[in-house]
Amino acid sequence: MATMNYKPTTPSRRSMVTPSFQELTKFAPEKSLIETKKKHAGRNSYGRITVRHHGGGNKIKYRIVDFKRQAEGTAKVIGVEYDPNRTAYIALLENEEGKKSYIIAPVGLTNGDVVCSGADADIKPGNTLPISAIPVGTVIHNIELYPGKGGQLARSAGAQAQLMAKENGEAQVRLPSGEVRIVRLDCKATIGQVGNVEHDTIKIGKAGKKRHMGIRPTVRGTVMNPVDHPHGGGEGRAPIGHAGPLTPWGKPALGYKTRNKKARTNKFIVKRRGSK
Repeated sequence: MATMNYKPTTPSRRSMVTPSFQELTKFAPEKSLIETKKKHAGRNSYGRITVRHHGGGNKIKYRIVDFKRQAEGTAKVIGVEYDPNRTAYIALLENEEGKKSYIIAPVGLTNGDVVCSGADADIKPGNTLPISAIPVGTVIHNIELYPGKGGQLARSAGAQAQLMAKENGEAQVRLPSGEVRIVRLDCKATIGQVGNVEHDTIKIGKAGKKRHMGIRPTVRGTVMNPVDHPHGGGEGRAPIGHAGPLTPWGKPALGYKTRNKKARTNKFIVKRRGSK
């Protein structure tokens, strides 16, 4: 993937970096694979805001992506598209029966390529196999946690996991975060690294672009009153007045561990992310 820089005709253009979309070969979604996506502006079923800074934005439709890859056999890639619902690009497949489906597009997948799903598939990008049939050391993505539920891990742009070991009906997978996790051998995974690798180099450039994405402005806690935020109050530019930063509700922020120490899935984590 390549990115585009712009002449500094305005302050926003000076720092803006956008994708070039060179990998895309199709620019309109498949009508049979889209659904309407309703906006909630961060509100729950009672109309109360439970997620702040959401609202507005361009109208988008949801693309139905096949994370399960249950239909065994081969399919041909007939287009690589942009998906407004995720950072990765998606590839449109058409199987031998003429049925179409979307998958997450790995690096190098383009029009005319043939992908396969099944235990006897080759080890090449875009093919989906049970982890039991994948050699140790292979780079994978779209990994299932529960057989038949569909891929849940390593699905964002540029993400890649690595199969580290297999024994006693279980596999150890190193995730993009550095965490090593146990996954059942009968779970499926897709070969290769997710495409749109340079997504992390993109710079939004201007505030209006964030509004197009449905994200509203955020006000800093330090400029609020004490009644509104723990960081608020004081004369002039005052420090936050606490041992560490806090959320608007007084909970520790930035580094505070939120995972339940008694979570039943803790036994599947071999190595935590960030640990040495």
